[in-house]
Amino acid sequence: MRILLIEDEKDLGIAIKRSLLGQNYVVDWVKSGQEGLDLLENSNISYNLGVFDWLLPELSGIELLKIIRKKNNPLPVLMLTAKDAMENKIQGLDAGADDYLIKPFDMLELFARIRALLRRSQEIKPSQLRVKNLILDYQTNTIQITLKTDKIKIIPLTKKEFHLLEFFMRHPQQILTRDQILDQLWEIGSNTISNVVAAQIRLLRKKLNQYGYGDLIETVYGLGYRLKLDGE
Repeated sequence: MRILLIEDEKDLGIAIKRSLLGQNYVVDWVKSGQEGLDLLENSNISYNLGVFDWLLPELSGIELLKIIRKKNNPLPVLMLTAKDAMENKIQGLDAGADDYLIKPFDMLELFARIRALLRRSQEIKPSQLRVKNLILDYQTNTIQITLKTDKIKIIPLTKKEFHLLEFFMRHPQQILTRDQILDQLWEIGSNTISNVVAAQIRLLRKKLNQYGYGDLIETVYGLGYRLKLDGE
């Protein structure tokens, strides 16, 4: 799950990002509403949740919410603010916020609110992603593969393997570049090694190879990688 955190208080931003990374989320943290809007308009990045501070430089959290809702962006958004008056809560919810958390707050409550919003947003989505003989299960973090013997094999995946395979399955037959994969699966500005994408794909292939599907993801030399479907 990828979260966009927009918080201009440095210490709080660091604390929230560190805590969310510890919960295995991918987190992009920026300090202004305009930076957040730029990321939301980046077609190479897809977010599952937004955590916006109310008072931000350049573009406030409320103004940002109004912009993305006007563009019919359904991103679940949790609003962070020191404003605790009822009229402020109503203003935030009317602007398009899905939930509201008053500062200061406990990180455990933040985690609970995020989990609730993610569950709520997934209720309107299918619990599985199917592409030919592949079934990605969001409830169990597994891939179900129909083997050549017609038997079904369920393979457990790490979070990174799951997100990587999901990205390929959402773009079947499409060549995905290293930069596209990096943008989608690793947070902006993360200190990743230069071959991190190749290394992660190698690990996923090794796991799939145990079931005769090591060639599921093919390398298109000089361009990137592609999900290879049966019959190609």
